[in-house]
Amino acid sequence: MNKEKPRHPVEQFLRMDRMPHIWCPGCGIGTVVTSFTEALRKGEMDLDKVCVVSGIGCTGRVAGYIKLDSFHTTHGRAVPFATGLKLGNPELNVVVFSGDGDIVGIGGNHFIHAARRNMDLTIIVVNNFNYAMTGGQVAATTPIEANASTSPYGNFEYPFSIPYLAEASGATYVARWTALHIRRITKSIQEAMAKPGFSVVEVITPCVTLYGRRNRLGDGLNILKYYYDQSEIQHNADPRNINISYQGKLIVGKFVDKEKPTFLDAMNQHLNKVLGDDYQKYGKIREDQQ
Repeated sequence: MNKEKPRHPVEQFLRMDRMPHIWCPGCGIGTVVTSFTEALRKGEMDLDKVCVVSGIGCTGRVAGYIKLDSFHTTHGRAVPFATGLKLGNPELNVVVFSGDGDIVGIGGNHFIHAARRNMDLTIIVVNNFNYAMTGGQVAATTPIEANASTSPYGNFEYPFSIPYLAEASGATYVARWTALHIRRITKSIQEAMAKPGFSVVEVITPCVTLYGRRNRLGDGLNILKYYYDQSEIQHNADPRNINISYQGKLIVGKFVDKEKPTFLDAMNQHLNKVLGDDYQKYGKIREDQQ
């Protein structure tokens, strides 16, 4: 009698026919995907109402491996695409899962305006400190003095602090962890997906193939462990004071968790105020005008 092969706990969330994945040995992206699937499992969410949007880059490939309605968009355009999904169907739980170059580099303007509007989106941004898929060039998050393919003598450009950028732009939930804070990432993703408004979870996972070798941080898990060992948990730390240095202490934790009307809530409140008694009939009014 043939027995059914045991299934991996997260297999139901992955497109197993597309395995093996493209990520390098020791890359932290796979670990973040595991935390995400664990958040879905523990959250007991209606998976028919969860969708994933990503852009271009190593992390951008996540959308192709997740067994949900998912969209692999053009470089830097994941956030506006996700915005359209949320506005078109407000019942959806829309997750943007992409890299630092895609989210705050090429797509930086979309990021700050979605945060300003407090769009009800969950942003999981994997920060690997460079443009990994295209050759390890300096990105908007590359630490000062770090070596990259376009800064062989050390980077001199001031980098973004993603939590500070998110908080200053209007995000209602902001957290940062390293790829080895597996259970904490899972919990933060659960909280972010349950939080109305623009939520951001940054995960530090330096590129093992390009950034790690150039900066002599070792190979594989040694790089992830280096940043894990350098981390210090400071919940509610001021985002203005948590910049990432080239090789120094890394502040992680949950920094922002506040209440604020989402874009759709604010729009409905405004329409109710402006239209008064006609607000409930607004849809019919629009139909009559057509």
